[in-house]
Amino acid sequence: MSRVTLAQWQMLAAVVDHGGFARAAEVVHKSPSTLNHAVHKLEEQLGVRVLEPVGRQVRLTEAGAMLLRRARQLIESAEALEDVAGSLAEGLEAEVVLAVDQIFPGDALARALSHFSAAYPHVRVQLHETVLNGGIEMLYDGRADLVVSGLAAQGFLGAPLVTVRFLAVAHPDHPLHRLARQLDLRDLTQHRQLVVRDSALRQSMDAGWLKAEQRWTVSHLETSVDMIRRGLGFAWLPETRIQADLAEGTLLPLPLAAGGVREVPMQVIFRDRDRAGPATHAMAESLELAVTETCRMAGSFEPIE
Repeated sequence: MSRVTLAQWQMLAAVVDHGGFARAAEVVHKSPSTLNHAVHKLEEQLGVRVLEPVGRQVRLTEAGAMLLRRARQLIESAEALEDVAGSLAEGLEAEVVLAVDQIFPGDALARALSHFSAAYPHVRVQLHETVLNGGIEMLYDGRADLVVSGLAAQGFLGAPLVTVRFLAVAHPDHPLHRLARQLDLRDLTQHRQLVVRDSALRQSMDAGWLKAEQRWTVSHLETSVDMIRRGLGFAWLPETRIQADLAEGTLLPLPLAAGGVREVPMQVIFRDRDRAGPATHAMAESLELAVTETCRMAGSFEPIE
């Protein structure tokens, strides 16, 4: 058990911050004698001098300066703890569990989390990066407060959020580009397609697979992008993830007669909108705001009105 109380450290900090006992007493609404007694008691308990007189003023000793630096961390932590407790008393969640499909634009997600952090710095966030049915399964299981998905969830109403555009692409040296003509499905089925594994545990799906003779399945979208850059196959990739590659010519759209571009409308879905706390609602609003801000710069996706 600590011998020195948090109140004693707070009174020492007040004396130092306001240049003496008299001025500190006015600010913290305590008598100078109360502050004086608290500081002297602190010194007795620690066996260390923390203040020394300089004329009519006092200043920290070297030991006092080191101790007060550490004490301020305790004071700040205690104040933050009280803020969290107050928020919880008002119904604020301690944590928001967010499941976001990997195709959601990364810049928009980062911007949304930044907005949320500024407004709710003490609320923990669990972010699950899901694929296809993964987020929907978390919704059905009650494991996510908020889900961003390109799939509909039976029994839930989602709010339109953003349309993500996919392009069929391959490395410039890929055999499909060497054909130097318009491509069709028969051409694609002769070559390796890369797909991302559904993160759902029970009802997984093979969205976008063309029954190609060769298929490589990976667990993360970024792995698929990296393999396509290395010329290991073709895939439909979100344009937001490959804009630099397209601009530099390190990836090229496949000249398909049809189906070279796919659009996936994404939505944000509450597990229970009416029972959701203020932080969960704020997270949904942050996602919507981030999409609006980011789409102006990206140009490869657009918010859904």
